[in-house]
Amino acid sequence: EIHIKEPIEKEVNPHLLPGELLLCEASTVYKYIQEDGSNRGTYGKLVCTNFKIAFLDDDSASDDNEPQFKNKIVGENDITLQCVDQIYGVYDEKKKLLTGQLRKYPEKLIIYCKDLRVFHFCLRYTKEEEVKRIVSGIVHHSQTPKLLKRLFLFSYASAAPNNTDGRNQTVMFDTLEDWRDELERTKGNVKYKAVTTNEGYRVSEKLPLYFVVPICVSEENILKYEGRGIPIWCWSCHNGAALLKMSAFPKEQDDITSQTQKAFLDGIYKTISKPPYELLKMDDLSSSLPSLQDIQIAYTRFKQLFLIDNSTDFWATDVKWFSLLESTNWLEIIRRVLKKAIEVAECLERQHTNVLLIEESATDLCCVISSLVQVMMDSYSRTKSGFQSLIQKEWVIGGHGFLDRCNHLHKSDKEEAPVFLLLLNCVWQLVQQYPPAFEFTETYLTVLSDSLYVPIFSTFFFNSQHQKDTNTSGESLKTQSAPFRFLTVWDWSVQFDPKAQAFLNNPLYAEKPKLDKNQRKTARFKHQRQLSLPLTQTKSSTKRGFFREETDHLIKNILGKRIGKFINSSDEPPNSFREFYDSWHSKPVDYHGLLLPRIDGPEIKVWAQRYLRWIPEAQLHGGGTIATAAKILDLMEEVQSLQVKMDEEHSQAVSGDVHSVPMLRNSARLSSLFPFALLQRQSIKPALPTSTWKDLEDEDDLVKRDDEFVDLSGDM
Repeated sequence: EIHIKEPIEKEVNPHLLPGELLLCEASTVYKYIQEDGSNRGTYGKLVCTNFKIAFLDDDSASDDNEPQFKNKIVGENDITLQCVDQIYGVYDEKKKLLTGQLRKYPEKLIIYCKDLRVFHFCLRYTKEEEVKRIVSGIVHHSQTPKLLKRLFLFSYASAAPNNTDGRNQTVMFDTLEDWRDELERTKGNVKYKAVTTNEGYRVSEKLPLYFVVPICVSEENILKYEGRGIPIWCWSCHNGAALLKMSAFPKEQDDITSQTQKAFLDGIYKTISKPPYELLKMDDLSSSLPSLQDIQIAYTRFKQLFLIDNSTDFWATDVKWFSLLESTNWLEIIRRVLKKAIEVAECLERQHTNVLLIEESATDLCCVISSLVQVMMDSYSRTKSGFQSLIQKEWVIGGHGFLDRCNHLHKSDKEEAPVFLLLLNCVWQLVQQYPPAFEFTETYLTVLSDSLYVPIFSTFFFNSQHQKDTNTSGESLKTQSAPFRFLTVWDWSVQFDPKAQAFLNNPLYAEKPKLDKNQRKTARFKHQRQLSLPLTQTKSSTKRGFFREETDHLIKNILGKRIGKFINSSDEPPNSFREFYDSWHSKPVDYHGLLLPRIDGPEIKVWAQRYLRWIPEAQLHGGGTIATAAKILDLMEEVQSLQVKMDEEHSQAVSGDVHSVPMLRNSARLSSLFPFALLQRQSIKPALPTSTWKDLEDEDDLVKRDDEFVDLSGDM
């Protein structure tokens, strides 16, 4: 049986943003609902603008079925041009990749998106002229190379009224004061200084206007090799050890140049390595972590598992799911990156050693590791504003090439690599392992990953601060207009109303308790006990008394800290990482102290909400974490109402977080991948292992066998 909605009678026009222009359109296009094996769908109009591809049906005109979590910029049936991954045409039931000029036009169009949505459009009932216009228009505007100034970012910035306050407590790191404040916050201003050497970009266009270097580094040194070979400060640990990054010299050079550069580096290293008082560990990430090419290959394989055309494809892959997942190598790359971050944290926290991350440009894997280390070691980076400030500092101002790595201009596939997505995947592992430690939710991370492809924000659409500054002037050949005022992605009110923004905040976040002066002293001592490990590997005998153990610990820390570290550093036992890892995991978690991710075996999981949200077969109706959250929120509401009854005067001071995830009443009806999958249609196949459902004859049996349902998000 084929269910078809009749073609729409009334004219439905696309909702256009400021600066958005309608380029081409086609009527009587049939959009399939790919969730099930039938040909169910709806007729509508397919349009292409300079911002997006959109499908408009009669539902687009009505606001009756508005979802609880609605994006104000990108609708359910909208695909931004930057979000288009690949476009296939179907000719006589055969799929063919569409690029460039087309000689023959397909009867069906399949669009695969970077956020893993899949759209199927049937063009059989559309006029031939309209088919030619819409197909060639979509392929041209989403797949062919373009100039930077042709991005919708510039059209929007020149046409939109910019009344929003984009800062939102997020530190942008575009002023000298921001860097000085960060130095003061982390107590790094004793050994490091913010410099203005690159004002006017006279050192390098790749470096930001302002950055931080060791106090002993002179301006002459910074200028000598355009900033290469200079340790740039990222963050300082509570014990004074610092995390630094450095852009390496090219490897293939003649002997004289190499020797000169080596002598230069030796001089620089002496400014941050002063044994036995201050030690330095160098880590060349290009040799200790997978290459960008390996990361790109792994992610390309991985995402194919989730770009599902129909139910049949899903159940076909289900039989060999684990072997397919393992063969992509994506989860193994996440594990390796997390392991490297733990190693760096060990050096800083346990060995009190400065760590210098080295990479060719220091703008890819350096960004991943330095950000992860700060999320693990600094509880401020686990708040929403702190995490956003971290992304600004390490990625946006730090010079990560978003334009090239996301291939927004379609200029070179060779430069493309999902480096920022890799960071978000790693942070998600921590968020799902330690939910109370984070002020934001996994929904926040998912939305942030989607924002990579929304070209109304400047945050993820430039390669460097220099590139943004030089393109902000707003000058054209004919007229000299005012500078562009770009939006920042951190102003979430642009994409979501307050009710939807509530989904980004974690109602169960364990806020840092405010202590009085006496408590602070005790807390600091306990904090050190919890995080520091004895210098020697030998474990103290259980028979020794508590006070004896305490005095031994103090003697080691007071008398042997500096020199002991220096002696042990040269022949650090090979299992020191494991000892540090196991010792930390054997103690209670301090949600405001150091956090180490669990990285053994099945602890590294698939980010279910991001990758499975468009696949109904992978959803549990009335199950998953959302069901738990709904119950907890019920309890919180009950507690709050009791509090109000007990003391009317203090009702204003009680947190309103209880309502921070609105309308979770009927958790039994919600999908486990809420809020992206709401009350989805039931899949025609139950969410059972393939082997199980193939054996089942009667649909009634499925209801009786609840115990066999599998929560894919949990297993992965």
